[in-house]
Amino acid sequence: MTEAPNFLTTTPNMTYLETFENGPGGWVADTGIPLPIWDNVAYCHGPWTLDANHAPPGAGYLHLLMYLVTSGESYSDNLAEVGATNRFVDEQCSTDLRGATITIRSRGQIQPTGPLCNNSGFRPEWQLGERPEMVLLVQSRYANAGPNYVLTGQPFNVTKDWTEQSVTLTDDESQWTFLGARNELQEKYSYAPIAEVLRNVNVDLIFVLFPLSFEPHDDVPDKHAAWAMKEYTVDAQRLPKGVVMFDWVRIDYP
Repeated sequence: MTEAPNFLTTTPNMTYLETFENGPGGWVADTGIPLPIWDNVAYCHGPWTLDANHAPPGAGYLHLLMYLVTSGESYSDNLAEVGATNRFVDEQCSTDLRGATITIRSRGQIQPTGPLCNNSGFRPEWQLGERPEMVLLVQSRYANAGPNYVLTGQPFNVTKDWTEQSVTLTDDESQWTFLGARNELQEKYSYAPIAEVLRNVNVDLIFVLFPLSFEPHDDVPDKHAAWAMKEYTVDAQRLPKGVVMFDWVRIDYP
């Protein structure tokens, strides 16, 4: 691990930097559990919860690696216990992320699971169309709804060695995938233009694995209509395994 970069400025709200030197800093793992921090590095490891909120007719399923609530009104007492002090909220960082650049220093390994995956002679491979990517998700509270987008046009590479990678939060719709929602949550996650979402990302930022492919363990007439991992079990052999480690996360405002 290298020394954390000194990118902080004296100009308010121009840079946000979390080095995890004093704990998670408000970042939370998976769907709301404490984020493990060892030697100033955040560890996001499987197995992860299968998020089915955006099942078809939404864009699909995902794993939440870690997330940061971006406004005080969204930061509950429970999250405060899990994520400790939220520096993004406490330092009043801007939720206007139009044109912002998010840079991470990370490493890790994401692999497919499969039969005999613990056998050293077996090397499972992704099937066509199954490989998930680590991408950024943004969520806003807009007109009483919570539109979500994932930046599928700029995925992060999960590499075995430490790398620094950046993405730019452009308002180019072709760079984003609107997640939408399963039928019963259409109103909750209704559509808003990405430009309006980026204008005020006042719910959260999430690093996710998307898209995911899986099959039910049970005999389910319609796996998308029923809730995966709530109303039926899924075949874990088809879900990814691994770990992603974050040394630091930085947001540079334009």
